Amino acid sequence: MGERPRLLLATRNAKKLAELQRILDSSLGVARIELVGLADLEPYHEVPETGLTFGENALLKAREGCRYTGLPTVADDSGLAVDALGGMPGVFSARWSGRHGDDQANLDLLLAQLGDVPDEHRSASFVCAAALVLPGGKEHLVEGRQSGRLLRAGRGSGGFGYDPIFVGDGQQSTNAELSPAEKDAISHRGKAFRLMAKVISKIVI
Repeated sequence: MGERPRLLLATRNAKKLAELQRILDSSLGVARIELVGLADLEPYHEVPETGLTFGENALLKAREGCRYTGLPTVADDSGLAVDALGGMPGVFSARWSGRHGDDQANLDLLLAQLGDVPDEHRSASFVCAAALVLPGGKEHLVEGRQSGRLLRAGRGSGGFGYDPIFVGDGQQSTNAELSPAEKDAISHRGKAFRLMAKVISKIVI
């Protein structure tokens, strides 16, 4: 039996990497492909996320990872689109407070900005764009979305980002109160990466 093909997931976010690995492993079978993250490889210059859409940023990161490593590369960009804020924070979700990756500061600022918004107008969607770039230059882009509403205070200790204040449509629990399997089944990232797993199974394996 030959070596398993390697696939790069272009992220340094350990929680996101574990989540993406779990979804892809479940869809593809862990024995069929070797998944690696940026922490597993020699460092390279990572391109700034200058795109104005989730899809543009996902493609930027996937192209850069493929170019530097020569591996088929998957990257995602995701965030929260709040209807009352015209779709923001959107691509700025991870740095909404001005400090990239400060989940609590981002969440606190968003709650403050929505303080006067009545419950019936606190609708929002998590959006995830996932891109696959192959060494030969072919590119694939998919999108997943989870619609729901925002609470006025966080609940739950799982997940990350805005999960503690987000309740998906048809759900009673926040994303942070769900088990990993429950969250994967309904989340924007779960939907996007199940679509991407179908592409990967046809092209990479």
